[in-house]
Amino acid sequence: MKHTDEKKKSNPFIVEIGGEMKELEINKAYCIGYAGRNKEKTWEHVKELAEIGVPEPEEVPSLYPVSTSSLSHGQNIEVIGDKTSGEAEIVLIFGNSSNEVYVTVGSDHTDRALETVDINKSKQVCDKPFAAKAWSFEKVKDHWDQLELSSQIYLNGEWVDYQKDTIDAIIPYEEIKEYLIQKNVPLKNSIVFSGTVPLLDGFKYGDKFRMVFSDPSNGDQITAEYEINNLID
Repeated sequence: MKHTDEKKKSNPFIVEIGGEMKELEINKAYCIGYAGRNKEKTWEHVKELAEIGVPEPEEVPSLYPVSTSSLSHGQNIEVIGDKTSGEAEIVLIFGNSSNEVYVTVGSDHTDRALETVDINKSKQVCDKPFAAKAWSFEKVKDHWDQLELSSQIYLNGEWVDYQKDTIDAIIPYEEIKEYLIQKNVPLKNSIVFSGTVPLLDGFKYGDKFRMVFSDPSNGDQITAEYEINNLID
């Protein structure tokens, strides 16, 4: 039997980048919470969540590791209970080096009932869908703050706007990367859900979730959509 020291790929994903399909190995996954650029408003949001029972974080922003098995390109997720919801997030994928960086959109789908008990567990129990298309960071870095995140939920038989804002509402890329390094996150072959934009009208719980990442400089978009199936309905 031939032995090799080559590390077996644990979780490869096929992603379209620049019109070509690329296999990306992902060995670690993280979510960054409370990543608003305006720290005063972020703390106001923390206080608002505390009023509905969500524990205050020890620091802002906050880092939450999640399992790579929760990552998905699928078009449906299975959840327990009717108080789960998605949020459109900037998703950074680091390739074989920290300088090989791709950006896409994903959903930090979270169990809001469990969030009042333990934030990290509330993230672990839900899949983390992300789009099967990405941009090279190099292609968008010069107009980063102009990129736009938006989402919709399917509620009572119709699509309802849920989020819509430019990503200058989120801490800048350089600050995200510096924070990850401070937290000793191994950037190589990692995926990081790196922050979201505010909700338009508070938490809502729909049957489907749609997210869009838009580049107004060229009209390009990255989109993904998934259905939310409650196993105890």
